[in-house]
Amino acid sequence: MKIETSNLETIAVRTSQYPTDNRPEFVLCGRSNVGKSSFINTILGRKNYAHTSGKPGKTQTLNFYLVNEKFYLVDVPGYGYAEVSKEKQRKFGLMIEEYLQTRENLKCVFLLVDFRHKVTENDILMYNFLKYYELPTVVVATKYDKVKNSQKEKTEKALKESLKLLPQDKLVVFSSVTKKGREEIYNILSSYIGSEE
Repeated sequence: MKIETSNLETIAVRTSQYPTDNRPEFVLCGRSNVGKSSFINTILGRKNYAHTSGKPGKTQTLNFYLVNEKFYLVDVPGYGYAEVSKEKQRKFGLMIEEYLQTRENLKCVFLLVDFRHKVTENDILMYNFLKYYELPTVVVATKYDKVKNSQKEKTEKALKESLKLLPQDKLVVFSSVTKKGREEIYNILSSYIGSEE
C-alpha cells in the first residue's frame, strides 16, 4: 500500500457529525500517551500531521483522517489519564462506545498498548469490550524499539497472556522510530479495503 493523500476530514463528537460517504473505517484506541499520534504520522508518512503532545489527554473528539480518498483512520480520545476529570472521561467513554457499537462501516479496531509496560486494567477492559461486541481487533504494541532485544520475546509473551489474546486477533509490534510493523499494518488495511491498493 502506498499512502498518496491524507487529510483530517471530519471532527465529530456525535453520530450526526460522522462522515456519510460509507468508506471503510479503522479506529485507533488506547490509553493516553500510548503513541497514537506517532502511529498515525508513521502510517500516513507525515512528520507532525497528528500532533504529538507531551501532555496526554489532548484528543477530545473523534478525528476522521481520510486516506487515499478510500478509507478513514479514526482517532478517538485516549483513556485512563488521571488529570482529565471523571465527568470528561465518562463523556469520552460514552462517545467511543456509541461509535464502536453503532458504526456499520467500522472494519477493524487497532488497540494500541505500550510495549514497555505491563498492560493496564483499562487495556484489558477495552480488549474485553471489543471482544464482547465481536469487533475485529489488532493489538498494536507501540514503542517496541525502547525494549532491550533480550527482553522482547518475554515481554511479547506476557502481553498476550495478560490480554488473553484470542487466536484470531493479531499482535503487531510497532515502532514509529524504526518503522517496524508499518508494512504489516498496510497489509491489514489492504485486506479490508480490497487489492486495488
